[in-house]
Amino acid sequence: MQKKICSVLAVLMLCVGMRTPLLAQDGKAERDTFACPIIGFNVGVIHPMSSLSFAKGGDIPMDKKAGTIADLYDSPFLNFGVDAMYLSHSGWLYSADFNFFFGNDNLTDRVGRMPNVFTRDSIIVGTNGVDAVVTCYNRGLFFGGGFGRLFRISRDMPNSGPFAKVNVGWFQHKTVFMKNEVNAPQVDGDYARLYDHRRRGLMLSEDIGFWYMNDRVNLVNLYVALEFSQCWTVSARDYVIDDKIGLRGPDNRHYFDFMVSLKVSWMFPLKRKMSHEYYYY
Repeated sequence: MQKKICSVLAVLMLCVGMRTPLLAQDGKAERDTFACPIIGFNVGVIHPMSSLSFAKGGDIPMDKKAGTIADLYDSPFLNFGVDAMYLSHSGWLYSADFNFFFGNDNLTDRVGRMPNVFTRDSIIVGTNGVDAVVTCYNRGLFFGGGFGRLFRISRDMPNSGPFAKVNVGWFQHKTVFMKNEVNAPQVDGDYARLYDHRRRGLMLSEDIGFWYMNDRVNLVNLYVALEFSQCWTVSARDYVIDDKIGLRGPDNRHYFDFMVSLKVSWMFPLKRKMSHEYYYY
């Protein structure tokens, strides 16, 4: 009897051993995430929110929103950036970011801000007595670092899904006066520094979006994100002239700017993708 029982158990174990590979082949495949460094190039548009921005402090009586980015410039602005990122096996994201943005001749009420520079017709007279055709636009940059998380929602696409990321770093912006061939010393050199509203400070931003990485093709990788940015800045100039907000002297106010941007990034993994498949049943 014992020999018969042992023989039956041996046959059952052999069948199970032969059946397991068949079940694995019939089972559903699950791909694993991969870890790799990534370079991304993003483009987007930025819109400052006037209702959430404000200025405070100093001894100049003015509207609490006067002088903010939303007050100084018409929007939206165009943004370009570079992201150096690392995606871990567990879906954590780490990044170093650099972004550059600018507008298009978008300084608001330039005659009211600089009546001693612009004529009533909103022109600057050059040294030859004709319109110097000066464009006035904003320019800014941000660089910093952050971290976030990619949330996998599909076993078939382990490296794609919603993501959230937080960044913190250094922010600066100012007005740029671009002249044509006509000389206009009123907005050149040290004179331009009186009117350029150069400010700098801390910036905090939060990204929410969707991340897509193709498991096989390196050129089909991108993310789309909505970004919310908060900027705390102070003036970087010793003397500022802006008649619209009644400022002729040191700008001692503290500015808070809230901006919303929509951006798309094209990403390039820096190593060959390895997608491991696991079977379960």
